[in-house]
Amino acid sequence: MQSFRQPPADPAFVQDPYPAYEAMRARGPVVFWEDYGMAAAVSHEAVQGILRSRDFARLPPAGMEAPAPWDTLPAFRRLEEASMLSNEAPRHPVLRRSVVTAFTNARVQAMAGRIETLCHQLVDAFPSGPFDLLAAYAVPIPVTVIAEMLGEPVALAPKLLDWSHAMVRLYTQAPSAAERAAAEAASAEFAAHLEASLDARAPRSDGDLAEALLAEEAAGRLSRDEVIGTCVLLLNAGHEATVHAIGNAVKLLLAQPGPAALAAEDTVAATAEETLRLDPALHLFTRYAQRPVEIAGCRFAPGDQVACLLGAANRDAAVFADPAAFRPGRSQKAMTSFGAGVHFCLGAPLARLELQIALRVLFARCPGLQLAEPPLYAPTYHFHGLSRLMVTQG
Repeated sequence: MQSFRQPPADPAFVQDPYPAYEAMRARGPVVFWEDYGMAAAVSHEAVQGILRSRDFARLPPAGMEAPAPWDTLPAFRRLEEASMLSNEAPRHPVLRRSVVTAFTNARVQAMAGRIETLCHQLVDAFPSGPFDLLAAYAVPIPVTVIAEMLGEPVALAPKLLDWSHAMVRLYTQAPSAAERAAAEAASAEFAAHLEASLDARAPRSDGDLAEALLAEEAAGRLSRDEVIGTCVLLLNAGHEATVHAIGNAVKLLLAQPGPAALAAEDTVAATAEETLRLDPALHLFTRYAQRPVEIAGCRFAPGDQVACLLGAANRDAAVFADPAAFRPGRSQKAMTSFGAGVHFCLGAPLARLELQIALRVLFARCPGLQLAEPPLYAPTYHFHGLSRLMVTQG
C-alpha cells in the first residue's frame, strides 16, 4: 500500500478533510496513514468490508493488546471495559441483546412528542440578535432527551455535559495530561453519581431506560458496572455525535436554496439522511485484524490496526454519483455514518429522530435563518463538528 501524510490537526484538514480523503483514495482503497502509523481504508468497499468482517474487531487478539490512553486511569478504564463497544464475542452479543431489550424502538419513538416540544421551547428562547445555534439548540436537545430517558433530572444536564465532554476527549488523537486527568475525574464523579442514583430509584410507572437496564441486572444478564457503563455510553455517544450531526446539517441546509422546503415534514427524512452522508459527525473507527486476512488487495497480520474512514467512504464516487453534491433522496443503504457490522450504532434510530425533528421545527419556526459569520469546525478529530454556529433569524 502507498503511504500518505496528513496531520489530523492541520487547520485546513480540520475545516475540510474531504480533499485529503480524495487524495488518499487516488493512491488506493487502503493507504498507510503515516501520522497515525497504521493503514487507513478510504474506499467504500474497503471500509464496509472491514467493519462487517469477523476477521476484524475493535480489540486486538488476546496477548497482543496495545497500550491505551486510559490504561493508567482506573475510573475511566472501569467504564470503558464495561462498555459494549469495548467487548467482543462472547460478551459483546450478550451485552448488545440486553441493551436492545432496554433501548427498544418503541421507547425511542415514544420520545417524539417530547423532542418536538423541547425544540419549540428552545426556539421560543432564541434571542433577537446573533446567537450560537449549537449552544442554544443543538446541545440541549440530545442531553435533555438522554437525561429524561435515563430518569435523570434535566437540571443535572450541565453537569452531565461537563462529564461527557471531559471523557470523550480521550478518544481524540494524543490527549494532553490535563485532558487525561479531567477524563479520570469526570469518570469517577459520573460513576459515583449513577451508582447512588440507581440505588435510590423508586419504581416508575413509565418504565424508563435505566429501570429497564436494572431489570437486565436483576435477571443476571448485566453486571452493575455494565449498567453504569451503558448509561455513560448512551450519554457520551448519544450526545456528542448528535450535536455535531445537527450543527453540520444546519450548516449544509443554510448553503442550499430554500432550506425550509428541504426541512418540511414530507422531505426532512431524506434531507437528514443526505446530511449524515455528506458531512458525518464521526470520521474514523479503528479495527484490529484477528487473523491473517486480505482486504482490497492488502494483507493484514493478526494485531494490525486499520482506520476505517467513514467520511471518505460516504463520498466514494464508485457508490455515490457526484458524491460531493447535496442530493436528498439518494439510496442511503450503504451509508457508513453509523458504522456497520456487529458494532452498528444502536442509537441510530434516536439520532435520526432527533435530527429530523430538530431540522423540521427549526426551519418551520425560523424560515429566514441565516449565518451571522462563517462557521468553523473544531479541532477534535476523529469527531467532525463545528466549534460554534453563529446565526440570526433574518
